Amino acid sequence: MSTASAPLSPSASPSRAASLTLAWRFAAFHVGGFPVLPTLILLVLAFTAVFANVIAPSDPEIGTLGERFRPPAWQTGGSEKYLLGTDHLGRDVLSRLIFGARVSMVVGLTAVLFAGAVGTALGILSGFLGGWVDQVIMRVTDTWLALPALTFAIFLAAVVGPSEMNIVIILGAVYWTRYARVIRGEVLSLRERDFVRLAIVAGCSKWTIMRRHILPNVLNSAIVLGTLMLGVVIVTEAALSFLGVGVPPPKPAWGLMLADGKKGLMAGYWWLTVLPGSCIMLMVLSANLLGDWLRVKLDPQLRQL
Repeated sequence: MSTASAPLSPSASPSRAASLTLAWRFAAFHVGGFPVLPTLILLVLAFTAVFANVIAPSDPEIGTLGERFRPPAWQTGGSEKYLLGTDHLGRDVLSRLIFGARVSMVVGLTAVLFAGAVGTALGILSGFLGGWVDQVIMRVTDTWLALPALTFAIFLAAVVGPSEMNIVIILGAVYWTRYARVIRGEVLSLRERDFVRLAIVAGCSKWTIMRRHILPNVLNSAIVLGTLMLGVVIVTEAALSFLGVGVPPPKPAWGLMLADGKKGLMAGYWWLTVLPGSCIMLMVLSANLLGDWLRVKLDPQLRQL
């Protein structure tokens, strides 16, 4: 007699999918669909950046050579005066981390806003006007996108010199193309909609249509892209500071702290690199998780999944 094989349980696949979804929600720290922990981390970092002068226990740029390489307070040789230890110049690591949050927030947010404003404006002009305007803007965008972002940023930083304002301009100049490409695609679809055609029939000028009808409908995409680009911009700023062409010393940038502490890592001074690296990781991961949630929340097609 032939024995029939046992049929597969139809609930196996759905239960596996449900477990994977639950695992992802746990990994992303979602509560009711909202990324609570990433948002709290970003709020704490923003609060720290705003009130750094009040929170920091000491001056982040001035140290005491007699206190060089003091370990964190919980290790042997540590001191409660320097909770997270000191660096090679005797500067308080906690104070430098606090002020480093301000540098990363200011540079990251300003660069994202600058790149978003330029890219959104050019994307709207390219998508709505079309013709030679579209060709010129898109060919420049394609050329920009063909260049490695970090290499291009290093080249520009080496040319104009390291400073906080220069880094903002450089990052905006490197990343505006991402906005222009995405917004142009949105505008190509929007300009075929009935409300845009009715505005044209009503005699509205092109600038009025772009300002009152196109721009409000692409802001969602620009905001989502901005939150996703925040992590990229912060990593790029840290990389430039690490290489010595970013925020100049003695400003307490996290990337600069990594560069200063890399030689001491093999000597056992782990806090000089692990702590600023952890701060960069937390900020970038939180920004990406929040941006991913916004992308799903603001996209009608993804909301239906």
